[in-house]
Amino acid sequence: MKRLVSAETSDAGLVVSVHWEDGFAARFHAIWLRDNALDPETRSASNAQRLITLHDIPVNTSLAAASVAGDMLKVEFAPEAKTVEFPSTWLRSNAYDVNAGRARGWMTSRIETWKNGFEVKTITGNHRNVLENTVALRDWLAGVRCYGFAKLTGGPVASGALLDVAGLFGYVRETNYGKWFEVRTEVNPANLAYTGLGLQAHTDNPYRDPVPTLQILYCLENSAAGGDSQVVDGFAAASRLRAEDPHGFELLTRYCARFEYRGAGDVHLVSRKPMIELSPDGELTAIRFNNRSTAAITDVPFDDMSSYYAAYRRLAEIIDDPAMAVSFKLEPGECFIVDNTRVLHGRTGYADSGGSRWLQGCYADKDGLLSTLSVLEEAAMVNVA
Repeated sequence: MKRLVSAETSDAGLVVSVHWEDGFAARFHAIWLRDNALDPETRSASNAQRLITLHDIPVNTSLAAASVAGDMLKVEFAPEAKTVEFPSTWLRSNAYDVNAGRARGWMTSRIETWKNGFEVKTITGNHRNVLENTVALRDWLAGVRCYGFAKLTGGPVASGALLDVAGLFGYVRETNYGKWFEVRTEVNPANLAYTGLGLQAHTDNPYRDPVPTLQILYCLENSAAGGDSQVVDGFAAASRLRAEDPHGFELLTRYCARFEYRGAGDVHLVSRKPMIELSPDGELTAIRFNNRSTAAITDVPFDDMSSYYAAYRRLAEIIDDPAMAVSFKLEPGECFIVDNTRVLHGRTGYADSGGSRWLQGCYADKDGLLSTLSVLEEAAMVNVA
């Protein structure tokens, strides 16, 4: 990281402009800096939570002084006469004066999109290694964050072993399907996943709110002909649609689709969410695509419905394009994990005569994975320092 070189206040001390030696610059409001002060009276040293409310900060807060001291920005707040230092790395990573003009559908720099030809081996971990080696676990989890999916090999061929995979970073999210569910042919199945039919690439459970953000599929048997797993980067598909048809992309982000599932007994799940979801500032945050579970779409105005369906059809064509898919066949003891808000998964059809296919699946939440990864990365930085 380049060092700080200067800081100067403006607008009667309501703003400070900070400059780095590589030419990067950012502006910060006095009230923002005071609210985010890192001193022990403002932030807990043990958990970094804020100890004051906004009401505790004087409404007329300004900067009486600002200067560079080593690799720190040193400021004095008026009227409190309170001096606080901000590390250069913290300021740069939290700069908010640099995000204007980003196109709708932008993605963070930690995400890399992919398509057919992507080498799955680059994000394949060994079960024992990730259990015993924190560096291997960190790298495997980082692959999930970056690419939205990863594989594990060399695991035990034992029912319920997928729960240990979820335990590497978090907790299983139990649903009406149980702590885990069996993916194999059933008579009178409650879900089409429990048949030998091929499944179009999809995200799971779009009819839930909130949707499960991670899914693990663990292989116990796979001797049937066919049944290859397929994954598609939904963010890459959405970006391709945006490039081809900006208006269609906007329609799929603007209006909610409806998703519905009626299961056995008292299960009836319904949600309304866009197929392509953006944050208020335009960041691409989620894909929901599941033709089997899409209910009648009723939130699109009459004048936009034809164009909406054209965009929906085109998104489906992009998802079905072999150029977008990565395929692999799981062996017993192998599993893969997908970010269910980004990566669609499916399979080719298979015959249950002359072989068998038995997978177990479960859901977990991405916040646990990202939390574990953050702790491992912070520990690595401390060890390097």
